[in-house]
Amino acid sequence: MLAIEKLDLYYGDAQALAGVSLEVPRGEIVAIVGANGAGKSSLIRTIAGIERPRAGRITFKGRDTTRLESHEICNLGIGQVAEGRQVFPSLSVEENLEMGGLLPRARAKARQALSEVYAMFPQLAERRGQLAGTMSGGEQQMLAIGRCLMGQPELIMFDEPSLGLAPLVVQEVLHTIHLLNERGLTILLVEQNVAVSLKISARAYVLENGRVVMSGTGDALLHDDRVRQAYLGL
Repeated sequence: MLAIEKLDLYYGDAQALAGVSLEVPRGEIVAIVGANGAGKSSLIRTIAGIERPRAGRITFKGRDTTRLESHEICNLGIGQVAEGRQVFPSLSVEENLEMGGLLPRARAKARQALSEVYAMFPQLAERRGQLAGTMSGGEQQMLAIGRCLMGQPELIMFDEPSLGLAPLVVQEVLHTIHLLNERGLTILLVEQNVAVSLKISARAYVLENGRVVMSGTGDALLHDDRVRQAYLGL
């Protein structure tokens, strides 16, 4: 569904991604794991069209998206749940969700999508009039996921969804990601919690200093001695 070939990204003279290649098959959860500064968020931002690569190619469902604007990429069916949630704090829950449904691909089914989001997250329905900025971190994460779903995505990129959340809330978020995948959505998961990421992923890639240094099934990497020593402290 998503293919990345030999991607190079620079911030000025500093190289953030170096020859990154990976694939995200339709219907799978694919994890990108690595330490802080490895290039994980840079990769997500480049796929989303926020950053422009110096070299390489990105294709989504066979279409080259490398030079498209971010709003065009969203409208093709790539959604993003950004790091830090980034809800609109001065808008209500429902207004935030309605913002997600403004994409041309989503407008015709906006009312239906809103009902589906409320069915999936009843606490959002209960608080539809509440200002998003007054909600807890976990509630804001659910709102960010709901807003993304309003855009009718086929692939969702999650950038550090557990960041700053309590352990119990992290489990809820990861359960939601698993549930979305069971409903047919393809997931690209960037997550610092390496063990959890690998447990729920069909395939995973390890990024170090902007390069893919390992790849394989989530289970194989979870039991790989190099991964266990470097990221799991085992």
